[in-house]
Amino acid sequence: MSKRLTDNITSKYFEAANKMRPQKARRRIVAYVESYDDIFFWRTVLGRYEDATRYFEIMLPTRETHLERGKKAAIEQLLSGVGRDMIACVDADYDYLRQQRTPLSQQINNNPYVLHTYVYAIENYQCYAPGLHNACVMVTLNDRDIFNFESYLTEYSRIIYPLFIWNLWINFSSSYGSFTIGQFNQTIEISRGDVRHTDRAFAQLRGKVERKVRRLEREYPQFAPCRDAFIKEMAELGLTPDNTYLFVQGHHLFDNVVLPVVARVCDRLVRERQEEIRRQSVHHAQEQTEMACYKHSIQDVAAMMKKNTSYEASQPFARILRDVEHMLALPEQEKENG
Repeated sequence: MSKRLTDNITSKYFEAANKMRPQKARRRIVAYVESYDDIFFWRTVLGRYEDATRYFEIMLPTRETHLERGKKAAIEQLLSGVGRDMIACVDADYDYLRQQRTPLSQQINNNPYVLHTYVYAIENYQCYAPGLHNACVMVTLNDRDIFNFESYLTEYSRIIYPLFIWNLWINFSSSYGSFTIGQFNQTIEISRGDVRHTDRAFAQLRGKVERKVRRLEREYPQFAPCRDAFIKEMAELGLTPDNTYLFVQGHHLFDNVVLPVVARVCDRLVRERQEEIRRQSVHHAQEQTEMACYKHSIQDVAAMMKKNTSYEASQPFARILRDVEHMLALPEQEKENG
């Protein structure tokens, strides 16, 4: 018995469907993503390239297309079928930095119809330091700048960078199971104290990182001769001591490092605004009315961080846009070569 057409969804399937539409209809390009949260992010990327000739439909792999959720499964099943009418959009994880070291990383880095984030995941973009003040304003409607997020995440990155280099090298080697991403995440957790005393938290973190690095140096002396070359390779890919936070696991960074700090800053900003309302109110009734109005306007911290699009000014995001432009130009080049 022959398989149904939907058992083998490929770019050619969507290309054939496009050809059956009216001549002046816009071409539909299906973009498969990994999770619901990815849909909005990739809409901010792909939506700017829609015009009178094409549009993107961003969706999750479904049972109808016999695709599993998750990057590895989705990519392995989609790869043979991606093309100008069906693309895959995925988190880079470690595969961007891994470059050509595994078949999957080769596919992600080399296939123009597989777009990736360059940073570990979209959560890293949502933690983009220059945009976190904007997120606080979205939450609190208080524009007072009371915390330097850029300095905070730069210092955090510099402290964890030496250990991150070790984690990458071990994960890229045959010893990858001896220092997992989960173990790395446990080491780089930072105490959630008062945002006015981050120096204490950084001192504790620095001690944990240095102890782990010394232990790894004893266990893996073979890394010493190639360490400088490995660091240079990572730097050429964009990883520096100052921006390490963009390349560590996104969920851990969002939930355990950045969100707690943003939430504490927002709490202070809310209290300041409430105190201002109390001072400026002429009488108790006015205070109650203004306070109720303000409380109704306060937004959820995590939700606002996810909706904040300040990451569009970042260099990794610009690289995604260049990849989209290259991908969209491919059919024209193919026609010219033909």
